Amino acid sequence: MKDIFFLDMDATLLDFARAERTNFFRALGACGISADDGVYARFHEINDGLWKLLEKGGISRAELTVRRFVLLFEEMGLTGAEDAAREYYEGFPEICFPFEGATEFLKKLAARGRVYIVTNGGARIQRRHIEIAGFAPYLAGVFISEEVGADKPSFAYVGYVEAHTAGFARECAVLLGDSLTSDMVCAERMGVDFVLFSPGGKPVGYGGKVARNYEEALSLMC
Repeated sequence: MKDIFFLDMDATLLDFARAERTNFFRALGACGISADDGVYARFHEINDGLWKLLEKGGISRAELTVRRFVLLFEEMGLTGAEDAAREYYEGFPEICFPFEGATEFLKKLAARGRVYIVTNGGARIQRRHIEIAGFAPYLAGVFISEEVGADKPSFAYVGYVEAHTAGFARECAVLLGDSLTSDMVCAERMGVDFVLFSPGGKPVGYGGKVARNYEEALSLMC
């Protein structure tokens, strides 16, 4: 019987894609720069690649926040990447879109045991998003990599989570997340069960547990 629940937040409890897109156009508009969906798609591609590099320890968080705009602006032949990066980062805490049913899902999990957030998102952003979304009453703890001092899924991050989860027992824990490169690896290194949150269904080549919605997640996280 599982009673320790580790949950990723972005793209698992929060609609990160919507928030990213909204904030991107807001930030560029604030800098007097117009952009279309093609430009945003390229930003998303660059940003996603840099986050995967961060997971492997290939770039620092501070470098990432600026580098994604430097690379994009170089391709566009624009200047002012640092200003756009600052606007994007500073505006993100107030842009938060919880998935429908996310709060009720947390409430049901909290009735079964203890719920912990495991996330690589920026501390100021994630703390504010938890507040806006109303998640806090259902959480036993929050492990934000920026506060931990190590990025998920590093062994340092995993060790910190294990050491700071009261009564941690591998057989009693399960991790739900959307990423095979971050969340699944984190679960493997912790030695706990993993459930992939993927509304689009099972990815090609993946043979593990998949939850397409919160109802399925509740049945699999047992």
